[in-house]
Amino acid sequence: MNRYLSGYPADLVAQVETMIDNGRMPELLLKRYPEMHQISNSRALYDYTQDLKSQYLRQSPPLSKVEYDDKIDVIHNALGLHTHISRVQGNKLKAKKEIRIASLFRQAPEAFLRMIVVHELAHIREKDHNKAFYKLCQHMEPDYHQLEFDLRVYLTCVEHFGPLY
Repeated sequence: MNRYLSGYPADLVAQVETMIDNGRMPELLLKRYPEMHQISNSRALYDYTQDLKSQYLRQSPPLSKVEYDDKIDVIHNALGLHTHISRVQGNKLKAKKEIRIASLFRQAPEAFLRMIVVHELAHIREKDHNKAFYKLCQHMEPDYHQLEFDLRVYLTCVEHFGPLY
């Protein structure tokens, strides 16, 4: 069973496995997502994330850092991470919010990067993966669920065929 698609219906997983078996998966993904994004460094990623945050989450606390992270192992951990750190500095409590995106996504379609950033931004308001969380994700990215599935297919493709871009 495919580790990225474990929660999906068996018939959908079977379709993906057929694409793997006949070697057409890279071709189909490149047809649907022909170009990778140009957000190649952490500064550009921070600006990209801030644009989305200012558009949808203006009232949320500021982000201290957004960066690509080589230490995030997509296969075993996550696609991105959000952290909330509180530190005492003198008489004040300082809270920092950070988002880290797996370095694998430096070379991926913009739609996938956006889906991951939207997911991590939604955690600023909703800590758990509950109904309100996914509703917020869909508010920021109407195709969120389709992109999440396509991203899982993309990760499956990279695992079987190597990088596409």
